[in-house]
Amino acid sequence: MADAKVIPFDDDRSRPGGSPRSARRRSTGAGGRGQGPSVVPGVGNAAVSALPGQHDSLPQEEPQQAEQPLQDAQSGGWERRIAGGLAFLRRRVTGEYDVDEFGYDKELTDQVLMSMLRPMYEKYFRVEVKGIENIPSDGGALIVSNHSGTLPLDALMLQVAVHDNHPAGRHLRLLAADLVFMLPVVNELARKAGHTLACAEDAERLLRQGEVVGVMPEGFKGLGKPFGERYKLQRFGRGGFVSTALRAGVPIVPCSIVGAEEIYPMIGNSKTLARLLGFPYFPITPTFPWLGPLGTLPLPTKWTIQFGEPISTSGYPVEAAEDPMLMFNLTDQVREQIQHTLYKLLVQRRSVFF
Repeated sequence: MADAKVIPFDDDRSRPGGSPRSARRRSTGAGGRGQGPSVVPGVGNAAVSALPGQHDSLPQEEPQQAEQPLQDAQSGGWERRIAGGLAFLRRRVTGEYDVDEFGYDKELTDQVLMSMLRPMYEKYFRVEVKGIENIPSDGGALIVSNHSGTLPLDALMLQVAVHDNHPAGRHLRLLAADLVFMLPVVNELARKAGHTLACAEDAERLLRQGEVVGVMPEGFKGLGKPFGERYKLQRFGRGGFVSTALRAGVPIVPCSIVGAEEIYPMIGNSKTLARLLGFPYFPITPTFPWLGPLGTLPLPTKWTIQFGEPISTSGYPVEAAEDPMLMFNLTDQVREQIQHTLYKLLVQRRSVFF
């Protein structure tokens, strides 16, 4: 057999000027030797066009064209945000914004205060909300919740939960203790966020105006209770919130919060420091005051907020608000429903942190 002749594949590259020659071969007309496989005997054009590597050298214009509208949209979004921010600042400087008779500033709450609380709500405590449909879409309603955590972060997270999860984006107007409105800066922020003093007159007026009002009847007794008594509801007072709901004719929505008890495990209470500072208690936790300011950082527990079925007050006569036995029974009913839900959520919880 005659010796086979070996033709190297890199023959063109080995010659001087090989690249132009190779280019000429690729550009040869139909039927010319060295033509690319645009037509192959026995193979359809569609199959040939699907062969790998045939379109690698073609210019990729479509992705660039698709990216351009996206970049324009992003640019337009940033421009709108900047314009909105500048308009907000202008209204702040010129005083062209509205507040109600309680000092509530809806624009500031939506655009600033809620935005500051939302990362803690979504990323840090990872709050899960259940039963949001039990809050009416319109009209007044009184949300009654347990209170815990040493610092009232549960009240703030409850406010975000109602606003961000309710289909109507309703705002929660919390009733706060006297101490809140005695502290500098905190006083002004509380008013701007829609909170008001925990008195029957203000609560009834808000409810009659169709607002969603929140109250935590445990007060400082629940907020500052020892870690060993976590999730055990304290006394709900004399049932003043029930009387207010009866007068306004609005439903009572029980609310149970799990996760707040563990953010600052209160293992002690310095009553001497509390009296000197004018506080109801001075907490001692595993990290505070030992770690200084770092000890004020809450533990990243996993929260669940559940709204129970509303308790209607519309079927009672006007004089029912003065019946102490009825108020006691309704208060006990609300308290038992919250406590039962707390135990149920604790059984379902996998971990304090997950």
